[in-house]
Amino acid sequence: METVITRFAPSPTGYLHIGGARTALFNWLFARRHGGVFILRIEDTDRERSTDESIRAILEAMEWLGMDWDQGPYYQTQRMAYYREYLQKLLETGHAYYCECSAEEVERRRQEALKAGKKPKYDGRCREKGLGPAPGRVVRFRCPQAGTTLLNDLIKGPIEFDNAELDDLVLFRSDGMPTYNFAVVVDDVSMGITYVIRGDDHVNNTPRQILLYQALGAPLPRFAHVPMILGQDRTRLSKRHGATSVMAYKDMGFLPEALVNYLVRLGWSYGDQEIFSRQELIEKFDLDRVGSSASVFDMEKLLWLNAHYLREKTPQELGGLVLPFLRQMQLPEKEASFLERAVSTLQPRSRTLKELAEGLRFYLVDRVSYDDQAARKFLTPDMIRPFRLLMERLQALNRFTEEAVEKIFRELAEEMGLKLGKIAQPVRVALTGVTASPGLFEIMDILGKEAVIGRLAQACAYMESVKGSQESA
Repeated sequence: METVITRFAPSPTGYLHIGGARTALFNWLFARRHGGVFILRIEDTDRERSTDESIRAILEAMEWLGMDWDQGPYYQTQRMAYYREYLQKLLETGHAYYCECSAEEVERRRQEALKAGKKPKYDGRCREKGLGPAPGRVVRFRCPQAGTTLLNDLIKGPIEFDNAELDDLVLFRSDGMPTYNFAVVVDDVSMGITYVIRGDDHVNNTPRQILLYQALGAPLPRFAHVPMILGQDRTRLSKRHGATSVMAYKDMGFLPEALVNYLVRLGWSYGDQEIFSRQELIEKFDLDRVGSSASVFDMEKLLWLNAHYLREKTPQELGGLVLPFLRQMQLPEKEASFLERAVSTLQPRSRTLKELAEGLRFYLVDRVSYDDQAARKFLTPDMIRPFRLLMERLQALNRFTEEAVEKIFRELAEEMGLKLGKIAQPVRVALTGVTASPGLFEIMDILGKEAVIGRLAQACAYMESVKGSQESA
């Protein structure tokens, strides 16, 4: 039985894009599903735009997403001997020829053809000249001028191309570097690639590549062209729709398992199931469930998925994951046990690690900053007396627990003829700075007696200053 061999072949001219990550995932999952081989290949022949920094960014993103490769990374710039060997085969069999036309000449003739209402393709001027190598010359493919080339796409179905519409494409440039279409075919042939799974922006390259396979006498891989990812306005996903870099999602506090789940579901389905473990994806993924129409990137759906995966973590795991975000915010560090207890109160209401870190702020700071509107509404001079009484009774507690604190609150509210919320909400603002938070008594238990009384005292001082301002006005 044939071994499935797939590949992901990014150009290192920037970060790993969301669309590229999905293509890589489809290749990785297909190889894993069929017990095959997944190859990573870096297509770095564009020497002007390829950078080491981009290569590092791509490898880092793939590792973060958990896509391990079985072979590679291979670099095209280190494979020149292969390209020259295969080029020689095409020259010897008459499938390629040297061309002395300069780029300027070719462009001028293309423009003339356009003005004359003809196809702006290379006019074949050097096809039968029998030229040999010389400075400034390129090598072109002798494309068939009649007939059709059929692409049996596993996602899009059969697509037929008229050979007369195709160009005698350049295989080797005058600087001695292979062109994309030639290098990719040589790589796929020499690496034994059996499935080429890639974005559908490559569909128009495929008939040329099929003709090259045939000219080399090599077996064709099966092609599967994945539809593009669109933004909410149904135009191609770009920076104006938000972050497109994989690692930007890490920086925003997304978990890799959430992004993997979301990207795979963006174009692939398995009934109505939305949430998949990595093992489930490997067991269930196949190309016949990949849709043929474009998918729309929905940030709300990704946030929903990420919230699910955050809830699945233990507080210990989340404590470690959120730490880099807390350090970035320059918040004081607490003991791991304190952080885990605090995390557990915010875990159900956080959608990203960054949101979780922001939510943890009030637990970690030495002095709370009040939301202006919350302070004006709840930290009013009439709350000074209840706060003083509360501080006295909390100070007298031997065991500072949720139950004991709640009992004091209820007794105080009853004595003063107030509803519990009339005391609880101002205290919440005093402790957290805002009006919405996890359970008040749970917060107090985690903060501890000393911190709670200190914050109530800070609130009292604030309310005294408000009272003084009102009296002097």
